[in-house]
Amino acid sequence: MLDWDVLKKLIKLVKEEDISGLSIEEKGVKYDVRRDGGKPSTAHIAAQEPVPTASTPTKSSAVSEEDGLAAITSPMVGTFYRSPSPESPPFVEVGDSVQPGKVICIIEAMKLFNEIEAEMSGKIVKILVENGKPVEYGQKLFLIKKA
Repeated sequence: MLDWDVLKKLIKLVKEEDISGLSIEEKGVKYDVRRDGGKPSTAHIAAQEPVPTASTPTKSSAVSEEDGLAAITSPMVGTFYRSPSPESPPFVEVGDSVQPGKVICIIEAMKLFNEIEAEMSGKIVKILVENGKPVEYGQKLFLIKKA
């Protein structure tokens, strides 16, 4: 679970110490705070997958057995954006191939724009959320045919 106090402290530390960035992982959440030149800090938060328990679905449950598709889900609550700005082209379109680490969308949460990266290789089959719409934690954003 995202700890906003930790995030605020990290942003303050990056500003006060005049460093370019800082990454830490705490309680299954990775915080990556970076400065953009002299501009204010930005943050990227990536939730780690929870350890499977009897009541927690495993990663394989995200794969639709009948059609071999996997879902890329939202790691947080926020607003979904397909591109970095209204004038820019979308990060990905249906039919695009992606690799782990490729930015596929942005989710805005508390005025922070968080780049969401692909976690697997494959081809985007379907985009499940409209640009500018709110998303929930764990909501399916994309369907991908794994490579």
